[in-house]
Order: sequence, then C-alpha cells, then structure tokens
Amino acid sequence: MRILIVEDEKKVAAFIKKGLEEETYAVDIASDGEEGLHLGEQNPYDLIILDLMLPKINGLDILSRLRSQKIDTPILLLTAKDSVDDKVEGLNQGADDYLTKPFAFSELLARIRVLLRRGKAETKTTLEIADLTLDLVSHKVNRGNEEIELTGKEYSLLEYFMRNQEKVLTRTMIAEHVWDYNFDTFTNVIDVYVNHLRKKIDKNFPAKLLHTLRGVGYVMKV
Repeated sequence: MRILIVEDEKKVAAFIKKGLEEETYAVDIASDGEEGLHLGEQNPYDLIILDLMLPKINGLDILSRLRSQKIDTPILLLTAKDSVDDKVEGLNQGADDYLTKPFAFSELLARIRVLLRRGKAETKTTLEIADLTLDLVSHKVNRGNEEIELTGKEYSLLEYFMRNQEKVLTRTMIAEHVWDYNFDTFTNVIDVYVNHLRKKIDKNFPAKLLHTLRGVGYVMKV
C-alpha cells in the first residue's frame, strides 16, 4: 500500500517514513502544502498523513480541496494543535482521524491499520488464494505447510496481487501502489521483482498462481 506524508518537519517526516517502510508500505513525502496537494490530486494513495501547519497551503485547505474533488482517500491529521475545536474542525472538513504530536509510532501505526481496513470495508487479517496465505499482522506468508521468506518489497508486491485477485495489473498500476513516486518506470525492476516472487511462491508447487499476460501485465488467479 502507498502512503503520502505531508509534513514540513523533516525529522518527523523521515521518522514516519522509515517506520512505515519497515512495515512494507511505499511512502512519498511532501514538505509543503502545495506539493502535498499536487501529489494527493495526482496519485492513487491508500492513505494520507497530513500536518495542519504547513507552508504555502495549510492542511485544512488541502483537506477541503481534496474532498471537494471527490477524492475520498482516508486522511489522518497529524499536528501539534490539540484543542477540541481544532479536532472538530478537521473532522468536519472530512478528515478520518486525528493524532496530536508528540505521538508513539505504535499508536500511529494502529490508527493507520484501522483506517486502511475501514477504507476497504475489511476486517479480516489474512489474505488467501488457493493454499497461499498472507498474514497482514505478522507479515508471515505460507503456501500449504511451508513458510515462505520474502523481502519487504516482495511482501508488498504479493499483498497487492492478493488484494486484487483475478484482476490484470499493469506495470504502471504496480509502480503506483508498490513503489514511491521517485520510481523510474523505464527500468525492468518490476519484472525482476515479479520473477523473484514467482520463484518463491510458485516454483516448487504444481498449481501456479502468478501469471504473465505478455505485453499487458500480471494477474494472480487459481
């Protein structure tokens, strides 16, 4: 899943980005409101973490403009403002949750997981296809009785495939959801990672789950 952090405090943004990438999320950072609004309008994020006090365009204006464009991406406000009125104003503008600074990363992560589940009307913690299972909490992957070791990026890629079973996923779609916006789309990195993933989840099993549609993309299906 891909998350946008709109935060002008570089240390805070870097801290959140590092923690989320360790949890296998793809993360983009915008350091001012103008850049944050542009990225939020142009990219299909699964979640936006939005500071209120930003240069150029403040967080509430970003929130209002995104919602006016019918962009319903879950938005978590992250700010030093902690009065009830501030919280009510943010929620009334269309925010989905509110967390004040300073905060514990474990709480931020828990709130992110709740919003991502809510956004997809999802309560389950395991994804399954045939005998392949992915635990969204422990990040363990098994095929039958065999546990499969994946790198962080391989896990993110597999999760994206398993959330979109039977759907054809183009390389552009994969890049938008699994990599950040600095990704060079002219490389063959996606194909390399898909091949690595296929070897791990399919090579030693009779039923193949990850299929290539030449010239189009990939699909995960039984």
